[in-house]
Amino acid sequence: MMDISAAFVTLCFKTTDMAVEIIKVSSSSEVKQFAKLPFQLYKTNKYWVPPIIKDEIKSIDAAQNPAMEYCDSAFWLAKKDGDIVGRIGAIINHKYNEKVDEKLGRFSRLEFIDDQEVFEQLMNTAVAWLKDKGMQRVHGPLGFSNLDTQGMLIEGFDHLQSVASVYHLPYYKKHLDDYGFEKEIDWVEFRLTLGEKAINKATRGAKLIKRRYGFEVVRFNKSSEMRPYVKNLFAILNDAFVKLPYVTPFNDKMVELYAEKYFKVINPKYVRMVKKEDDVVGFVVAVPSLSEAMQKANGKLFPFGFVHILRAMKKPEVLDFFLTGVKPEYDKAGVAVILFAEIQEEMAKAGIDQMETTGIIETNHNVISNWKNYEHIQHKRRRCFVKDV
Repeated sequence: MMDISAAFVTLCFKTTDMAVEIIKVSSSSEVKQFAKLPFQLYKTNKYWVPPIIKDEIKSIDAAQNPAMEYCDSAFWLAKKDGDIVGRIGAIINHKYNEKVDEKLGRFSRLEFIDDQEVFEQLMNTAVAWLKDKGMQRVHGPLGFSNLDTQGMLIEGFDHLQSVASVYHLPYYKKHLDDYGFEKEIDWVEFRLTLGEKAINKATRGAKLIKRRYGFEVVRFNKSSEMRPYVKNLFAILNDAFVKLPYVTPFNDKMVELYAEKYFKVINPKYVRMVKKEDDVVGFVVAVPSLSEAMQKANGKLFPFGFVHILRAMKKPEVLDFFLTGVKPEYDKAGVAVILFAEIQEEMAKAGIDQMETTGIIETNHNVISNWKNYEHIQHKRRRCFVKDV
């Protein structure tokens, strides 16, 4: 059976034998075309969640993305028969390359119609640019940081994308495989159902751990109350994630960028921090699922997009576990147990029993075994590919 999304993409664009033109993105109109292409590709796909167009434009603008201070990057469009039919970016994260002592280039933000020539011209252009700058291996899809887009969806095409994840069409993987890319790392995602047994178990465990270690829980009622803790949160994130693949520390400018981007969609009821003698040692940020609201907003906050988002924040049916971090020295002290017990209690008060996890590296058995304490499905998988060049 022909994939409906692939069929629509094929019909949306002319498919004659005219040559593919690759255009390096430079003008403001080309930046907008780059940001808006997915809206055409996924126009009738009910599982794709549109980003905010202005945020997408900012992400590839050197004047507005502080990661470009230590990253080289370039972006291209593919044009065929007068239509924009594909896009790709290439990134060199010099901080990450120093960390792993390798010459790695990233391909990023890849989108294209199901056309071998379009894909190959895009990938050839990005690879040539990276090779010209001395890179020896190419991997991706990856962004500028681990809070940027990373990974390609390869399983779970019939599940709604969460705002912290990605969505792609099924034919993407085949083109990458045929080009010679191989698996580097997979992330898996879970849908969890919160039940009374899980709540009671977590509550008992949290009480014991707090008594044993003297941990204190910090709760929030207003977004303004969280502001003084932003630097603590990102400092923990830098420490906790330092050994993970693709991760580099967030500097002050990036902290401000992501705080501005995400704090406006965070409901403080679902944020918790744990302190030990006034020192913040762990945090969890869960967010009301905004997937359906973002679909209604269709890339724009105004005039009505923000209304859909505010409604979703106030009366969520699903909670997305967006970000969790614990200082490495407290990894085995049960801080995560306290954090999740707190969020589960808040969910129970609000009558929410559905949770979506963000991507977890498939070898992170400690976290995955915890998710399996719940009624669960492992419903999505995304992949980072790699190839020697």
